[in-house]
Amino acid sequence: MNGDTPPNDSSMTEDTTRDRLDALETRLAYQEDWLDTLDHALAAQDRRVAQLERTNDMLRERLQHLRHSIDHMSDDDSTPAPSDEVPPHY
Repeated sequence: MNGDTPPNDSSMTEDTTRDRLDALETRLAYQEDWLDTLDHALAAQDRRVAQLERTNDMLRERLQHLRHSIDHMSDDDSTPAPSDEVPPHY
């Protein structure tokens, strides 16, 4: 109801009822289309988030490997740790 006609108004004609029904069906069709559009957008975002999570996991693993490699390099006595190196201008 759009507020123009009380629900029990007996003066409502068949044409008025048909017009209101057509308007409601039109609104419903637009809402269904909008809902379908939102559903597709949500599915695309879900796929994108899953892809970004996989990329994040892969990069995190690579970073751990690099840190592990750096730690092993600093354990080598022949290579000084970066904090122990003297800059060339000293």
